[in-house]
Amino acid sequence: MTTTASESGEAETVRLVDYVARELARSGVTHMFGVGGANIEDLYDAVHRGGAVRGIVAKHEFSAVTMADGYARTTRRLGVVAATSGGGAMNLVPGLAEAYASRVPVLALVGQPPTGQEGHGAFQDSSGKAGSFDAREVFAPVSRFCARVDDADSLTELLPRAVAAAQADPRGPAVLLLPKDVQQAWIQVPARGVAVSPAGRATASAARLDTAAVSAVSDALRGAGRVLVIAGEDVAADDARGDLAELAQRLGAWVAVTPDAKDVFDNRDPRFAGVAGVMGHANVEDCLRRADVCLLVGTRLPLLARGGLDRALADTDVVCLGPEPPFVAGTTLGGNLRDALRAVTARLPSHPRPCPPHAGPLPTLMPGPHIRARERTVPHPQAVAAVEAALPQDAHVFVDAGNAGASAVHLLPAPRHGRFVVAVGMGGMGYTFGAGIGAALATGRRTYVLAGDGSFFMHGMEVHTAVEYDAPVTFVIFNNNAHAMCALREELLQGGIRSDDLFARTDLAAGVAAAFPSLEATGAVDAAQLRTALLRSNAGRGPAFVAVACDPREIPPFLPFQSFTEATESKEGSDERGVVHVG
Repeated sequence: MTTTASESGEAETVRLVDYVARELARSGVTHMFGVGGANIEDLYDAVHRGGAVRGIVAKHEFSAVTMADGYARTTRRLGVVAATSGGGAMNLVPGLAEAYASRVPVLALVGQPPTGQEGHGAFQDSSGKAGSFDAREVFAPVSRFCARVDDADSLTELLPRAVAAAQADPRGPAVLLLPKDVQQAWIQVPARGVAVSPAGRATASAARLDTAAVSAVSDALRGAGRVLVIAGEDVAADDARGDLAELAQRLGAWVAVTPDAKDVFDNRDPRFAGVAGVMGHANVEDCLRRADVCLLVGTRLPLLARGGLDRALADTDVVCLGPEPPFVAGTTLGGNLRDALRAVTARLPSHPRPCPPHAGPLPTLMPGPHIRARERTVPHPQAVAAVEAALPQDAHVFVDAGNAGASAVHLLPAPRHGRFVVAVGMGGMGYTFGAGIGAALATGRRTYVLAGDGSFFMHGMEVHTAVEYDAPVTFVIFNNNAHAMCALREELLQGGIRSDDLFARTDLAAGVAAAFPSLEATGAVDAAQLRTALLRSNAGRGPAFVAVACDPREIPPFLPFQSFTEATESKEGSDERGVVHVG
């Protein structure tokens, strides 16, 4: 007879996959994203039978990971993805690499062939036996924790370790490899499982802050006349927006944000200086040159966030709050970000200081296309202005890579009560389609996906997933019929555009409308039509799709292009020091 916790009060015997499904629910997980297959079907069965976690089937495993990623970024819970062995497992790698680089807590549950077949020619064998490759060696570089569950009873130890590793600083993916026979095994488990907080964070106490570092940072800030804060994505991940705003008020500081953190500070606040780095605003550099201290909060200031600022940073005292050391020299206070913010703020004068005058995040004026488009197109600034006019202030925004993404980061204010997510860890095209769906399903809020046609052709068929699950996602596709950023690099840096990055014209709205008759799909030929279509999508329940025609030769507000055109006008070559290079 099966022993249950309700009968004994101490232990119960359950299928391993039922235990996993139950513990995910107890950890605050509400959705599991993935693609099915023979070696993961038992877990999907357990999730379906359990009912507490909703299984979402994606079209591709990369997008399933980004769904879990978007879920985690908008809920601050653990994102969970499940996939089968072989090609399904390998398709997880680029998505996990983004989560690893961007410090997003994701748990990947990956099916494997039965243990008895390993090393004996099993289909999709990745055990490392008899000449097969070892999946652990594939996933280890893109995970904080990776283990193969060869012994079913070991899962009661490995699952909480994986969850804790994903949620500890630095956050990131954890991977459990689950052979099919292990998933089906019956195990005896304690009545209590993974200990996590309601928000999904591990209950382990944060490390104590270094008192000397707290004093050094506080003293530097108290003695500064002018302070520029550059805030990063960790502010959102640690739910520290209020703490950041309080610190900025007490310092009378200007506040800039990194490209992936537009939502961590009110973009309409008079203190807001703009976006730092290669997609940013000139005002940030001006404020940095005028500042006595530059305070980094929740960012290591990678190249995308400091491009064009290195010389000014070298002439300014830098202090940093965050769990990881910055990429620039300065005084650092490590540890939990919220604790650090509160400790430093408590040592500052309690009355707010006025913010010195500054220009604010004025848009950068970029040169227009060299050749007029043959067909009617909408310039990026007009298209982004239409999005801004329609965007609900509680919406989430996910911005994809490319020229359209650079324009949105530069021009579109973040919604006051929603996330503004840019995946700059790996910068993979097509990230937003899955991530936006994961966020929308997790929160129920209208979510905007802003992407180019190149990104759509990679992973845009996740629109089908949005239709299937009636997810409130508005897909806005800036269609320039090109890999336009590549084409501009060829024109500006390599002496001419190659035809392989320019595409034949495609009517995306008509194609999507034909494929999904229930989907509201619109082709916008001007900014007014775009705004009208977006407002109509806001009034609906489920997904909507809007494609707007753009010019592939339009130069976005992207510093490498700007610095090249300025250098060319002053007769400098592309190898001169004034040109900023970003991959």
